[in-house]
Amino acid sequence: MPNKPERPCRITLGDEGPLLVEGPVEITCPDGSVAVSDRFAVAVCMCRRSRMYPWCDTSHRRRTRPGEHNGAAD
Repeated sequence: MPNKPERPCRITLGDEGPLLVEGPVEITCPDGSVAVSDRFAVAVCMCRRSRMYPWCDTSHRRRTRPGEHNGAAD
């Protein structure tokens, strides 16, 4: 029987971006590798654009090129 944690793990889902998980955490990736973090909270990449996968590096953020109009009124 698994150990019962002192408190449940808290995971925060956002509309866009990463999954925020209170740490420490151990993540098993699809290829079987294991990523470990002892930080108090981590951002887990959900878009797979991160160069640090499974950790988020904010690659999911929409980027605009200099001089592009962002739709705001001038």
